[in-house]
Amino acid sequence: MASENGVVTQIKEAALLTNAGWVALAERVGGNWILLATHQLTRNRQEILSRLLDKPSVDAWLCGALSGGHSRSSALPNDSGLGTKRFHIYPVMGLSQAIIVGSTQQTYEAQRIWRLTASLLAKRSVHVQDPFLPDLQADLAYDLPLALDRILGVFVHAANPQGGWIAIRKGEELDIQSEWNDPKGKGRTLAIDSNPILRKIKRTKADVLIKRQQQEWGDIPEPMMKAGTETWACLPFVVGQRLIGAIALWRQRKFEPEEWKDLRSLADQAAPAVEMLMTFSEMAGHLRRLAVLNDFILTVSSAQNLDQIVSRVFGLMARAFGTEVITLYLPTSDKRLLRQYQTHQGKVTSQSFDAENHPVKKAIAEGRIQRLGDVSKSDGIAFQKDSRSALLVPLLYRGQAVGLFSIENERTDAFSEFDEHLMLVITSHLAGLIEYGRLREEAEGRARSLGLIHEVVQQVIGLMDKKQVTQITADLLAQYFRYELAAVFLLDDDRKMSIKGIGGTYADVFRKSLRSDGIDSGSGIIGYVLSKGESILVNDTSDSIHYKAIAGWDAGSELCVAIHEGNSILGVVDIESSLKDAFSHNDLVAMESLAGILASVISSATQYQKLQDTVQQLRVTQIELNQRMEALQAAENRLVQAAKLAAVGEMAAGIAHELNNPLTTVTGFSELLLDDMPANSNNRTELEMVLREARRASEVVRRLLDFSRQGERTRTSADLNEIIEDVIALTRHLIRTNGVTLEISLSNDLPWISADRNQMKQVILNLIHNALQAMPEGGKLGILTQAQIRQGRNWVVLQVIDNGIGISSEDKEKIFEPFFTTKSGQGGTGLGLSVSYGIITDHGGTIEVESEAGKGSTFSILLPT
Repeated sequence: MASENGVVTQIKEAALLTNAGWVALAERVGGNWILLATHQLTRNRQEILSRLLDKPSVDAWLCGALSGGHSRSSALPNDSGLGTKRFHIYPVMGLSQAIIVGSTQQTYEAQRIWRLTASLLAKRSVHVQDPFLPDLQADLAYDLPLALDRILGVFVHAANPQGGWIAIRKGEELDIQSEWNDPKGKGRTLAIDSNPILRKIKRTKADVLIKRQQQEWGDIPEPMMKAGTETWACLPFVVGQRLIGAIALWRQRKFEPEEWKDLRSLADQAAPAVEMLMTFSEMAGHLRRLAVLNDFILTVSSAQNLDQIVSRVFGLMARAFGTEVITLYLPTSDKRLLRQYQTHQGKVTSQSFDAENHPVKKAIAEGRIQRLGDVSKSDGIAFQKDSRSALLVPLLYRGQAVGLFSIENERTDAFSEFDEHLMLVITSHLAGLIEYGRLREEAEGRARSLGLIHEVVQQVIGLMDKKQVTQITADLLAQYFRYELAAVFLLDDDRKMSIKGIGGTYADVFRKSLRSDGIDSGSGIIGYVLSKGESILVNDTSDSIHYKAIAGWDAGSELCVAIHEGNSILGVVDIESSLKDAFSHNDLVAMESLAGILASVISSATQYQKLQDTVQQLRVTQIELNQRMEALQAAENRLVQAAKLAAVGEMAAGIAHELNNPLTTVTGFSELLLDDMPANSNNRTELEMVLREARRASEVVRRLLDFSRQGERTRTSADLNEIIEDVIALTRHLIRTNGVTLEISLSNDLPWISADRNQMKQVILNLIHNALQAMPEGGKLGILTQAQIRQGRNWVVLQVIDNGIGISSEDKEKIFEPFFTTKSGQGGTGLGLSVSYGIITDHGGTIEVESEAGKGSTFSILLPT
């Protein structure tokens, strides 16, 4: 191969002989032009030239020069920035390369020199590896479009066509993934059965050669061919008897017999290489998914709080998507504030905004993924200045959007369909984890707030001096939350804030400033809260029109809430920090709760009784908090159980598919041998045992497959009583023959539910069978339904009750585990209750069990209405 220095020397000498302004040797790779060598082109002008060559109109013009093998020239825009008025194209024959010369005017002698230079470059000694083998060192095996471009280039070199493409078969369609001089063709999908030519190729697996005068010319699936095109050819890629793709070529002259024979031979060689490339590409994609998901599990699962979860997820996404511009939006539980987590200079920062007027509110409410190839054309969300494309992915938890991920990139169309699918997988796992972390932080924050309120109540109860009340409260605020400045102001009879308590590390500075300047109840953030009676959280005081600085203290963020009783404002609680974004929604809730307590303490002489009532309310709140923490723990357990079921489901599917074929073979040949074996044969009994055990194993395989497919569902509005009656009709005879008495109590006013009827029948049938097996000597089986309200939600409850052998406390903890069974001697697989648990959980419900050994069992199913 001629060295790079040799090429530069050749074009430099030619430029000196022809007085050219600048020269570049460019090659078309993967639909783009790459500058291989340049002369008299600065880095800035190289970038300008690259952008010019990538324009669709210029690209088509250049491809025309390459396919025709003729030099061309064109005027440059006056503001091109390339320093010349025209540029000339000299194609390098046999290669996808061209010499591009910038000059004001070229003489005939100069044109002759450049044609000679192009011919010398065409004759360079080139050592090319087999183009049909994936170049692992160049990563071609993992870049299918680039590898297909290389293969198409071989055909272009052999046939010198006007244009062409390679398409890969996907189902009953051909997906064009590589093109030559057909920029609008790439990405098109051709339906095979809707085109007679493609239909014929699919049926015969044979090549097609069509000339313009033939009747089939009108059926050619190529609408953009030039008027001078006379011949169109399509050669299939066939492996065995399978059509895996095709290549199409068209040009102005016909294909000679020897030339056509060579193209056929190339197609035969290319077919297995294309299949190999497709396999490599699929394997690479699968490995990338596994790698990212594995990193996700390792990095996120050990996080202790929401900040750790967000920080680790951001690091993972930065590596996976090659960008540092990542944003997460999380609304608070009451939807009043929107917490924004964002990467800034390699660190994750957070800010809080008013959710009502934030532009991202609409995107969260829509709850759908959005891939924006050009963010300049989108409305609403403000992206980073240098961002050109973005991927917006909602966090969906139990069907509700609980947040939004925004990933940005400096390139347009930087995100692919694969990125969408990968983010959907990540966010589907992440939504529950983040929601749990957020709720846990809120619960911990409120628990801390309750501790503060309880302490305030304990210390101010019975106090009649308002000054003492304010100072104790301010000191406790600074102690519990480490606030730099905490102040409580009360209005006196003259509506002046003469009663105050100040705590925190900057308390002395603040007191000194107040002594010299005083504080105006009508100005600043405090004055605004006193006039409006509304709480205000300012994350950046420099952006607030209400903030008023005081001497010796410069606040970065401020939180102020009003102390009021009814419509009467008694004062304010104000906390400040030198840092921006120092306060969260939990702080706001805590201060509002505290303000309510203070209002009760200072409002009247009957404060003691009011405080007693408040203490009682705190106890109720504490109970509710404990219940919520228990509910959160239960939700975490359900998440763990769901993860186990998903993992076991994948394993079960793999095992079942591996065992099914050999079991089918054993069963089939056993039946054939039995048919041919005499009835009195000595081996007949053993062979019948083989057949019996093979069929039992096949039944286990079928159950494994049923277990792995439980995610397929169709939900409709359904009457649970009607579903139960259908199942009872199927099992009534079985119940009677087992000596069991059936007692049914179905609520007449039971609300309808959204459910998959077949899956519900499967769950109920499984519970009835389990109950019958628990009563081998007969007994009573009760089935009842009712509507209940739990924790403020409406539920439909189904109970299956038996007085059988019951379940031990040790087994009760494991009955929903996959493959756990107490009936191993009776053919049980341990999948029934696992499948039932997965179905009910997928419907948003729960299964509860109450049982004691020897006293029967009660299984309760709760489903949301």
